Amino acid sequence: MESPPGPVPSPDAETGRGVSRYLDTLTKPPGSLGRLEMLAVDLATMTGEAFPRVTPPGVLVFAADHGIAAEGVSAFPQAVTAQMVANFIAGGAAINVFARQIGARLEVIDVGVAADLPPRGLVDEKVRFGTANFAWEEAMHLEEAEAAMAAGRRAVQRALESGCRCLIIGEMGIANTTSSSALLAVLTREPVASLVGRGTGIDDARLAHKQAVIEAAIAARAPDPADPLGVLASLGGLEIAAMTGACLEAASRRVPLLVDGFIATVAALVACRLEPPVRDFLVFGHRSREPGHDLALAALDARPLLDLELRLGEGTGAALAFPLLEAACRMLAEMATFEAAGIAETPRA
Repeated sequence: MESPPGPVPSPDAETGRGVSRYLDTLTKPPGSLGRLEMLAVDLATMTGEAFPRVTPPGVLVFAADHGIAAEGVSAFPQAVTAQMVANFIAGGAAINVFARQIGARLEVIDVGVAADLPPRGLVDEKVRFGTANFAWEEAMHLEEAEAAMAAGRRAVQRALESGCRCLIIGEMGIANTTSSSALLAVLTREPVASLVGRGTGIDDARLAHKQAVIEAAIAARAPDPADPLGVLASLGGLEIAAMTGACLEAASRRVPLLVDGFIATVAALVACRLEPPVRDFLVFGHRSREPGHDLALAALDARPLLDLELRLGEGTGAALAFPLLEAACRMLAEMATFEAAGIAETPRA
């Protein structure tokens, strides 16, 4: 049975402080494991556990189409969304490879693909067959955005019921960098030219066209930056809304959520604008090559774990970063203390 949305709790600062002190008793110079130590403290603060665990992880890939694709903003046709979903189900995509590598439970959720898809291997949460073209009308109704967010919450609940202790969000949707760029421009009040990128690999002419389409659409729709749900409905995507809901639900359950690249980070930004305490339960996996990702990360005061020049999506960068979370937990649970190892803590002069 679906649980109602719960409030986002406060981070457990006391447990975090205890873990910080404990780290200094381990057989290493204080702070010598750098950001890994900071990550261990963050995970303890999120979960409220002095010895947090993140295994097994769960990967949630949300798929949906975008009406804005009709404006020629992508290098690929809209049909590729459904084709890639079939690839996910068959186990042949990059996220399948990386999910297997880390032993993750992988779920693919259709929240708005513009095609009828076979049910086998897929969770059907379709709200509608793709968003409307926000160059000409609102991408979706508020109720549809809320329905997609609820689908994201349910995906988190299923993952937790199956035993997952850390979640990774990813997406698939042709033209979703266009929607994400529009959302980011409005929420940060930054000019579109400073953040729009090549997405699937468009050339200079199409990049300029993409920028112009976004600028005209924002002017026409005129969403209120102070109303993040309204901005999401006006310019967003169903998979972006679902990831927003997933962030909200994971935070309400004190479950660390590992955010992927540009599109997932924009969804996280929407979630944090709706519920600012969500930020305390997010870890950012990597820095995307999309220019807007730096701006989105800055808006969240986030420092990603990896910078591998990725721009694929699907949750791939977050899956590659996951072993660092596991290493942070193992460091706490398995390293010896100076006392246990019979080692003097203070080197002799």
